[in-house]
Amino acid sequence: MRRSAALGYSLCRALVGRQTQRGLDDASRGQEAVIYGAGGRIGSTVARAFARQGARIFLAGRTRQTLEAVAEDIAAIGGSAEVAEVDALDERAVGHHADAVVEEAGGIDVSFNAIWIRPVQGTPLAQMSREDFMSPIVTGTASHFLTAKAAARHMVQRGSGVILTLSTSAARLSGRDRRFHQTGGFGVACAAIEALTMQLAGELGPRGVRPDLA
Repeated sequence: MRRSAALGYSLCRALVGRQTQRGLDDASRGQEAVIYGAGGRIGSTVARAFARQGARIFLAGRTRQTLEAVAEDIAAIGGSAEVAEVDALDERAVGHHADAVVEEAGGIDVSFNAIWIRPVQGTPLAQMSREDFMSPIVTGTASHFLTAKAAARHMVQRGSGVILTLSTSAARLSGRDRRFHQTGGFGVACAAIEALTMQLAGELGPRGVRPDLA
């Protein structure tokens, strides 16, 4: 939980581009943030952190019950949150949700993908099935691509916005560590997400949109 809380604060800094607590309070107020996987530990922590800084939160995920619990927590601290059931692997659903957010709020200031990609770890690659290897790669890369694409369509029209992606150190483990941890397709997924983020930055940066790793 401590790591999640620290991540939440660091993402608030990434959103507003400020370093002080007062700057976070001032710059986050009035921002519109969409968080995918908002019912999970990281997504919910980040949602609460954004809400504390005055951002309006749009919680997206597959399980309404967990999303509503997060929305209740945000309401309890005086924040504002909307809930929507969205499968981040469903291109049409993601696109429609982004359109609905823009229609209601006027724009998207930040999009953060925190969905859990369910890796199978602890099994040597030589003994792993194709399905177990590919699952985190497909889930991680496809969901990040679709959510980033949906947000970017609207952000480039305004010339501003932040697209935050989620990776881990598994993308950069040494050979010895990879042999010890046996991350399967998870390390490959994280490396792919980081490469996707760099490509998004190259394409969208000149248009005022800032993709960045959480």
